[in-house]
Amino acid sequence: MSVGRSAAAPYWLVGPGALLFLGLVVLPLVLTVILSFHVYDHASGIRNEFTLAHYLAVVSDDYYLGIFWRTLRLAALTTLICAVIGAPEAYILSRMRDPWRSVFLLVIIGPLLVSVVVRAFGWSMLLGSTGLVNQALQAFGLGSVRLLYTETAIVIALVHVMLPFMVIPVWTALQKLDPMVEAAAWSLGASHFTALRRVVLPQVSLGMLSGSLIVFGLSASAFAIPGLLGGRRLKMAATLVYDEYMHELNWPLGATIAIIVLLANLVIMLAYNRVVETRARKALG
Repeated sequence: MSVGRSAAAPYWLVGPGALLFLGLVVLPLVLTVILSFHVYDHASGIRNEFTLAHYLAVVSDDYYLGIFWRTLRLAALTTLICAVIGAPEAYILSRMRDPWRSVFLLVIIGPLLVSVVVRAFGWSMLLGSTGLVNQALQAFGLGSVRLLYTETAIVIALVHVMLPFMVIPVWTALQKLDPMVEAAAWSLGASHFTALRRVVLPQVSLGMLSGSLIVFGLSASAFAIPGLLGGRRLKMAATLVYDEYMHELNWPLGATIAIIVLLANLVIMLAYNRVVETRARKALG
């Protein structure tokens, strides 16, 4: 009897989490996929008929393809900037000693305690035509620059929001790295840059992979920042889905767009994961 109970214990432990995952993730996705195949009529609404017209319309319309391209391009640019800024920041953080390490770690994590909407409003005030940034440019005689409701504003705010999700995984990977390995490279004649490139970077590549996947996925699905800083004309995938659901009331088309974006993100992230993991294995032997 005890053997049977011990064999069933893992299933009892996993069961609640699995049911929660099925109910909150899998079931809504399945219902969204089913909804995307329903016929929509502007006069009668959603009809209990199935069609592929929404998918064909989305993949053949330059308007939707342009929004998809903008979404993936800005998400990739945000990921790249976060990697360029976050990796050195995590390296410096790992070399700090207490209490400064705790202070700067709190500075990095602190913005996560503030709502994304509040931060987006803050950036809208900073980047506006009469905001602090333009006032500083005018003070230096550079003139006013249109930043709000542009792709630049969206990327700046996304980098600010997503940077902790890059720093923390890289810093965690650096915590597992023995500092003596880097010191050994120095003692063998390697420069600081060579030691970073040949010793440290391969060791933290998986941490950068985790951070990049998180940042890219969250940036591609961001809604509040593109909605507040991009305006009505500069749309991304999430704002487009919102408009189809709430303004046009075309729920099947909104579900179609959401599924296509989800599949595109999965393909890109899985391909990137495969490439980085393969290179990391080769570098680490």
